[in-house]
Amino acid sequence: MIAVGGGGFTHQSDPGLEDFILARCRGAAPAIGYIGAANRDRSDRIDWFYQRFAGRGTTSHLPQDATASAAADWATAQDIVYIAGGDTGLLLRFLREKRLAGALLDAAKNGTILAGVSAGAVCWFEFALSNAGGNHLGPLPGLGLIGGSCCPHYSSEAERQPVFRREIALGSMPAGIAIDDGAAVLLQHDRPPQAFSARHGAGAYWVAGESSADVALPLLNLD
Repeated sequence: MIAVGGGGFTHQSDPGLEDFILARCRGAAPAIGYIGAANRDRSDRIDWFYQRFAGRGTTSHLPQDATASAAADWATAQDIVYIAGGDTGLLLRFLREKRLAGALLDAAKNGTILAGVSAGAVCWFEFALSNAGGNHLGPLPGLGLIGGSCCPHYSSEAERQPVFRREIALGSMPAGIAIDDGAAVLLQHDRPPQAFSARHGAGAYWVAGESSADVALPLLNLD
C-alpha cells in the first residue's frame, strides 16, 4: 500500500509521487486502474488520470455503476490500483457496497500495488481523521485492514495537527501516521513504514498524542 497525503495528478502537482508508485511496480507495462468514487467520478480527474499514465501501461477506470462481480474481476486484473481523494465516507460506502476491500486485499497479496491519495489513502486504516460529508474533523472508522489511524494533508490544513493529536490523546482513535501533501508512505507486510517526499520539506510522521513529539518516518529515495 502506498498512502499519499495530498497532491499528485489529481491536483496537477508533485509528479514524483506517481513516479514513486510506478518504480515499485513489477514489469514495464503495468495495468493501472483508477477508482474515483470519493469524488463521484469527476470527469476532469478521470481525464488527468489517463493523461498522467499515458504510455506507462494499460489504463482503465472502474465506473461507479459496476456490479460487485465486475468490480472484483477488474481489481484482480490490475498491477496498480489508484484510489482518488474526496469524501472518505462516500468512498467507504462504495468499497463496502461493491465488496471491493476483500478483492483488493487479495490482489495486493498477489503483487498489486494499492495506492491512493487523501480519502484513497486513509480508507484502509482502522480510523481516519476526516471531515467526511462536510462535517468537522473527527475520527471516522475505516476498513481496518491496516492497524492504527491515518491523517492526510498534515502540512496544508493547520487544524489537522492539533485535532489529530488531541483525538489520539483522548483515546478516540489509536496512534497512527500523519502525511504531508507532497509525501507518501510505503506500507509493506512485516516492515516498518517508510516515507517518500516529492516536495521540499514534505514528510510523514508517527503521531502518538499531545504529550509526545511527532516522529518523522525514514525517507526513501526514488530508485
